Amino acid sequence: MIKIERTTVMNFEGAIRGARNPLNSWARIDSCYDENGNYVLGANDLDLAKRLCRAGSDHRKFVRQIIVSTDITAPIYWWKEFDTYKVGTVANSTSTMHKIHSKPFDIEDFSHDRMSPDALEAMRDFIKVLEKKRLSFVETKDKNDWYDIIQLLPSSYNQMRTVTMNYENLVGMYYARRAHKLDEWHKYCDWVLTLPYFKEFFVWE
Repeated sequence: MIKIERTTVMNFEGAIRGARNPLNSWARIDSCYDENGNYVLGANDLDLAKRLCRAGSDHRKFVRQIIVSTDITAPIYWWKEFDTYKVGTVANSTSTMHKIHSKPFDIEDFSHDRMSPDALEAMRDFIKVLEKKRLSFVETKDKNDWYDIIQLLPSSYNQMRTVTMNYENLVGMYYARRAHKLDEWHKYCDWVLTLPYFKEFFVWE
């Protein structure tokens, strides 16, 4: 399971202006904001951006200045793979250390969309154990109960993080993970393709 919401894409205007700095070609800028506040690339700017992107990472430095912020809810097993892309990304997560005991455990707190019926039954029994430990900790503040929860918590537990990254991060993830065995990566890559001008910049086949 993965949920991506509240996405904001920022600084297209600054990135395009910077892309024209090497040749002092600012007079050719033909992009503008539409009535909805979206930055729409003109023919000149889109042509330049596509040529720079196709020339490789050394030439497309401007895409590092296109910033994306979004909230992603995904299981810990997916986050462990996402964390290999730490360079150039920032994430603030909900806290398992401080807030894991603040609400009852529920099956919807865990990714279970691909579980077989017997695995799902085992998961529901396991959640009962976690909930028993949670209630005990809330009542007694016994740190042993808290440690039981933390160390028992499965990697299917869903965590929400607010993530900030740039288009260069995203193109690396897209081409590295689009054929991955995890469904979460396929859905993530499908989301990447919906970002403004991503297909025009990076999808050439």
